[in-house]
Amino acid sequence: MAKQKTQSAGAWPRLRLADWAEARDTLHMWTQIVGKIRLDHAPPINQWWQVTLYVTPRGLSTSTIPYRTGAFDIEFDFVDHRLGIRVSDGSRRELALESKSVSQFYAEVMGALGDLGIQTRMYPRPNEVALAIPFPEDHRHAAYDPYAIRLFWGQLLSAHRVFGDFRSHFAGKASPVHFFWGAMDLAVTRFSGRPAPPHPPGGVPNLPDRVTREAYSVELSSCGFWPGGGEEGGFYAYAYPEPPGFADHPVHPATASYQRGAGEFVLPYEAVATAPDPDRTLTEFLHSTYVAAAELGDWNRSVLEADPHHWEHR
Repeated sequence: MAKQKTQSAGAWPRLRLADWAEARDTLHMWTQIVGKIRLDHAPPINQWWQVTLYVTPRGLSTSTIPYRTGAFDIEFDFVDHRLGIRVSDGSRRELALESKSVSQFYAEVMGALGDLGIQTRMYPRPNEVALAIPFPEDHRHAAYDPYAIRLFWGQLLSAHRVFGDFRSHFAGKASPVHFFWGAMDLAVTRFSGRPAPPHPPGGVPNLPDRVTREAYSVELSSCGFWPGGGEEGGFYAYAYPEPPGFADHPVHPATASYQRGAGEFVLPYEAVATAPDPDRTLTEFLHSTYVAAAELGDWNRSVLEADPHHWEHR
């Protein structure tokens, strides 16, 4: 159970990973199940963008998923702690978000889809985790902490706001701000437009090489927020392929550092949350790490970047 000293959800809420580790790992598996439902029905999009979830005013959603001549969506509601499934024919189902095993959650979701006439096939085993327990057999992950998960959603909301503004400064190909359930991170990625060398095989547990080959098929600069890797989670930024000198390029703020083992710059979440201006602090990190990738990678910045005065009329 999360300690009550953590503050309520709002701008840059504080949440120690140690206070919700079990609930986080359970939620991770639940998002994988819902994400794999979207994967089964959504048409393919470059870099696997069709599999992601999106931050909403209430939680995380698949957005609209086509099905036969209609559509449906699934949303994690972290305000009322319900999982909602809505179908374009007007039918819907709701499931309680509460402490229950991954096995039970999987059975309930698949049963609800069946009741709604939605037939779904998936590989019922998680990706990008070392311990990949099949969903129907996972009785180990069974915790749900509504207080902590609402705080996490507040963190996603704040990160989403800054990521969205950062994305608006780029005129080239850029991903949406979206939630990848494989690693449980919120990310936004910019692309140079040039093909990248094939991604080396292996390196990501329980993930086929064809997935990483597609994800990294174009030169990119990516950043995100992940509830792991530090006391309160953290922000990251990396380039693929990493240009020479990237690790030693100066970035801001001073609390950011390059982690050679991971091959990325990291900024602790608490360094943002405790800053006098958290949005500005994170924005400096995003822009300075992108500049490191673009300058050293010889990107055509005059074409790819938006006129900084273009949106001033707002």
